[in-house]
Amino acid sequence: MAAPKAENLGPFPVKEQLSSVDFCLTSNPPWHEAVILGFQHFLVMLGTTIMIATILVPQMGGGPVEKARVIQTLLLVSGLNTLLQTLVGCRTAVVIGGSYVYVIPAIFIIFSDRFGRIIDPHERFVQSMRALQGALMFASIFPVVIGVLGFWRIVIRILSPLAAIPLVTLTGLGLFQFGFPQLAKCIGVGLPALIVMIFISQYMASLLKPLQALCRRYAVIATIALIWAFAAILTAAGAFNRNSPNTQFYCRTDRSGLISAASWIRVPYPFQWGRPTLNVANGFAVMAAAFVSMVESTGTFIAVARYGSATPMPPSIVSRGIAWLGAGHFLNGMFGAICGPTASVANAGLLGLNQIGSRRVAQIAAFFMLLFSILGKFGALLASIPLPIFAALYCILFAYVVSAGLGFLQFCNLNSFRTKFILGFSLFMGLSVPQYFNEVLLVSGHTPVNTKSMAFNSIVQVIFTSPATIGGILALLLDITLHRSHADTRKDSGRHWWKKFRSYESDTRSEEFYSLPWGLNKYFPSV
Repeated sequence: MAAPKAENLGPFPVKEQLSSVDFCLTSNPPWHEAVILGFQHFLVMLGTTIMIATILVPQMGGGPVEKARVIQTLLLVSGLNTLLQTLVGCRTAVVIGGSYVYVIPAIFIIFSDRFGRIIDPHERFVQSMRALQGALMFASIFPVVIGVLGFWRIVIRILSPLAAIPLVTLTGLGLFQFGFPQLAKCIGVGLPALIVMIFISQYMASLLKPLQALCRRYAVIATIALIWAFAAILTAAGAFNRNSPNTQFYCRTDRSGLISAASWIRVPYPFQWGRPTLNVANGFAVMAAAFVSMVESTGTFIAVARYGSATPMPPSIVSRGIAWLGAGHFLNGMFGAICGPTASVANAGLLGLNQIGSRRVAQIAAFFMLLFSILGKFGALLASIPLPIFAALYCILFAYVVSAGLGFLQFCNLNSFRTKFILGFSLFMGLSVPQYFNEVLLVSGHTPVNTKSMAFNSIVQVIFTSPATIGGILALLLDITLHRSHADTRKDSGRHWWKKFRSYESDTRSEEFYSLPWGLNKYFPSV
């Protein structure tokens, strides 16, 4: 009798690239699929746009008309910024959208004394918007200088897989407040959306083997269509009539007021709200948000490259992407887009869900953003999708970015107590410190650092409420200072696995994935 085959109990091999994706960064799905996938990316990015406009526009004194115009403007600049990043920036399948981190400095500006005295709501909206425009344009100097002069490249060169784990993980985990807490604002719509999304993308994909790829690729668009129709039926049947006004706002499909307020065709244009105004203190407050956006975008860049089956991004490429992100800040300020840009975490998670990391799909998504920024009524119709549906999607998409960060554990020595300390401490403090700053602001009405300068208070609050910034900086500092003299200790962080990707020219795959088109490398060098 033959002996049973021995089970392979060895560790899983380390992989510099994910091999199980259907289409990598440089390969393209058929056009009909690429268009649908690009539209799906647009829908995911639309949820973030609506949330930011919903938070800020009413605080500024704006109504449905102003909110519709802000959403159109955000879509336009997001489309332009996405094209810039995919063509001449980091060259990954990244989608650029509005950033939540600008909410804090925006609120500090909106509620400053000089705007609080304005009685007319529309006038207060316009003056607040002009102040935000000036601050965004001023703040764009920082990421452009940091990227162009190569300072960010130096930071990325010393970034090891060990330090990247808290950075990428907390980039997704730090947005937990936009997941289930937002879903629960209408549990009758949000929870079914979460269940349907999980069923289609995971269980149905496993049960129906011939349709596995279709279920995984189009789970987002199928979930939105089904639950949006479900919410419309409940609205028409009067299921939400007895709920509170706040619950009705989140549940009903006819409460946004955007469709009637939006124009049929309108092209957002530079300085549409008037000449920007600049208060230097406000500019530095927004500059702090630009720094946080740089950190979080770097984490998203790393996750997008991983899910696109690309090699780790060379430091010069990341620096180039940050420089173009700074140009995006100026673009957002010039058009009056209410907030600065960032690499969309939700869209990075979508790459992990549908396992398609094609750059062309992101570019098609950008064209949808540009199209619906002009066709106001159609864009407003899509913007009337209840926010809890988007929140349900984010519960899964943000989780994929978290798992992308945890995936870098394979490069590290997990039996090292140095590794255990750096990982545990940076992840714990990355969640604990922002929680403290948020609790103090919520309970006392002011930041823990409560000086006479509101701008300085805003700077501290923005930086210390970003989990990715706190966790990433702590992990990087500990990794480069703690027991670095021993050769084996240096290997614990997995730095040797990424060594050959530190230079753009040291691996031929880097040129394949990240080189610029049309011979532009000589104008925008990557070395």
